[in-house]
Amino acid sequence: MRALAGWCVRHRRLVVTGWVVALIGLSVISQSVGSSYKDSFSLNGTQSFEALNLLKKVAPKASGDREQIVVAVKQGKLTEPAVRSQVEGMLTKVAALGDVASIASPYEPAGAAQISSSGQIAFANVTLNKQAVKITTSEAKKFVDTAKTGAKHGVQVEIEGQVARAANGQSVSTVGIGAAAALVVLLLVFGSLLAATLPLLTAGIALGSSVAVIALLSHLLNMASFSSELSLLIGLGVGVDYALFIVTRFRQGLQRGKPTDEAIIDAIDTSGRAVMFAGIIVCIALLGMFALGVSFLYGVAIAASIAVLFTVFAALTLLPALLGFFGTRVLGRKARRRLGSGQLTNSDESPGWGRWARTLRERPALIAGAAAALMLVLAGPFFSMRLGSADAGSDPAASTTRKAYDLLAKGFGPGYNGPLQLVAQVEDPAQQAAFTKVTAAVARTSGVVRVTAPKVILGQAGKPGVATADVYPAGSPQDASTTNLLHDLRNQVVPNSSSSGLHVLIGGQTAIFDDFSTVLSNKLPLFIGVVVLLSFLLLTAVFRSLLIPFMAALMNLLTAGASFGLITAVFQWGWAASLLGIDKTGPIEAFVPVMMFAIVFGLSMDYQVFLVTRIYEEWHRRGDNRAAVTHGLAATGRTITAAGAIMVLVFGAFILGGERVIELFGLGLAGAVLLDALVVRSVLVPGLMLLAGKANWWLPRGLDRLLPHLNVEGSVDQDDLDERPPRPVLVDQAA
Repeated sequence: MRALAGWCVRHRRLVVTGWVVALIGLSVISQSVGSSYKDSFSLNGTQSFEALNLLKKVAPKASGDREQIVVAVKQGKLTEPAVRSQVEGMLTKVAALGDVASIASPYEPAGAAQISSSGQIAFANVTLNKQAVKITTSEAKKFVDTAKTGAKHGVQVEIEGQVARAANGQSVSTVGIGAAAALVVLLLVFGSLLAATLPLLTAGIALGSSVAVIALLSHLLNMASFSSELSLLIGLGVGVDYALFIVTRFRQGLQRGKPTDEAIIDAIDTSGRAVMFAGIIVCIALLGMFALGVSFLYGVAIAASIAVLFTVFAALTLLPALLGFFGTRVLGRKARRRLGSGQLTNSDESPGWGRWARTLRERPALIAGAAAALMLVLAGPFFSMRLGSADAGSDPAASTTRKAYDLLAKGFGPGYNGPLQLVAQVEDPAQQAAFTKVTAAVARTSGVVRVTAPKVILGQAGKPGVATADVYPAGSPQDASTTNLLHDLRNQVVPNSSSSGLHVLIGGQTAIFDDFSTVLSNKLPLFIGVVVLLSFLLLTAVFRSLLIPFMAALMNLLTAGASFGLITAVFQWGWAASLLGIDKTGPIEAFVPVMMFAIVFGLSMDYQVFLVTRIYEEWHRRGDNRAAVTHGLAATGRTITAAGAIMVLVFGAFILGGERVIELFGLGLAGAVLLDALVVRSVLVPGLMLLAGKANWWLPRGLDRLLPHLNVEGSVDQDDLDERPPRPVLVDQAA
């Protein structure tokens, strides 16, 4: 690390130029090529996936995405000749689009049930010739715009479906708001505009480069549509924090009287090592999602890991180069004047945090117990979390998908927003009759509002055909009643009513989301186990201890539980939801807990590494556990809480984005970081380490010989630094 830092300082012009060229070059290439983000929830081995594959095999044009065009009038009826002519003209234009395979119009003989009893609301089912993930944003907007041509002369036209949701547009970018908030905190911490902008500049260049790389990789890998924004959210938070820790250590070195180059090298050799290990753990947590075996999450994990790796590399290379240019100007004017007059400091500890550390040292059991109780209370709602997928009723009120949802619910019932689909391969008339029998049994099932008449699509060249029918539940797609109905149909009704060797599958978008939730729930324990085990082994090698890694894993699980409890209380129970502009509660998206756990676990481990690394240094210096914990907390508490405040503001800004998934991540991650910095790392961890005593640093000799030695505290001798006599230092007094 010292050699890397020294090289970057000596060749700082080359390093900065290289980063700028990389940023510009990657951005230009990315802009010219574009991106290809896509969402796909289909899973091997599930009924919804099998049903989709069967349709693709037998009737490819019937296997595409299904959208609903909803039309409504406030005066008169949709069956009036002028209105009918206008709507049918619009449907003709939609049918002419290249991606449209068929349209089931409410004006067809079989479409009478698609007009509400009031005659003022109707819908047309549009089947595309490919799945929504293969529809580009421009194609989605063209589809919606074409349908909207029918919205005139008192006729309202709204569209619901995955393609229509993609055409809603991206949520408002709040990265700028988060960056501005981070700048305010950095100004308060450093008291210097230059020092405050350095972490943002470093993180900005790293993120600009990483986002370009992610966009390019989206052409090679399946990456969810929110991968870029989520990567920005994570990268901005960790990038600013990593740079903050290094700049803080550099400033401390200058104020001790070190020459600029030596202060930079020592900062990278100490805080830089902590940054590297923290970044590795974050990436381990993110890439642990591969253990789930769900391809939808692979691209998201890779994208977020790339953002983290770029910020780590920038903190270890670009930041020391920039510090070499600016030198003592990262200090405020008063600090530079004191340094120029020979007034040096010999302690990095904050007086306020020193007092808190001594208070905690006197009553560790009582204070840590109270903190643990608070975290457990906040984690309580997590045990009632219901995984699923929020339907269009949770979309922004002004979006066409939300308006279509509300119209369908008003005219027909909420279940019309997400019908289930019965699909079966039929080889002869007997099986066709058996399928009709199944649809009749399904129609009699409690919770089913309507089942469409069976439709048989003949196979080509004598091959078996496929029979389909739509099932409209009483509840909305996100209701627990719909999930229960789906399971009842699959486990009881359909198997008990099938005959003639007929195998009936239940698919559709609602079923796909339910299968996705089930698969993730079943594999979540494996994922958590892999992430915890890998991080435990790494921390054991770093800190030569069994108790500290165990404590870190336990505390990180507690932080994750509290953050899950928070989003459950707000988004599922509706507590204080109106304050965030949330007007409808619903289940928590199935992939959110998985990804949040990976991110929260990694970010929590950041603070654990920074805190315990300093305590580890003090332990090596003093050989006294109580003194090591007290002085380590006093030296790092201010920086950790400042870093936490930055992350809270950055993540909190994403609550303003207007997209439910990003709001979920923003609130969950902001809450997790707030609790982790203020409660877990400032109270629980040091309190437990005070109670544990020397057991913190125990490691069996056999295991000690087996594990590799990873130096996380660097080679700086703090005793020598403390005893170094004050000497005048040449500083740049320029503003």
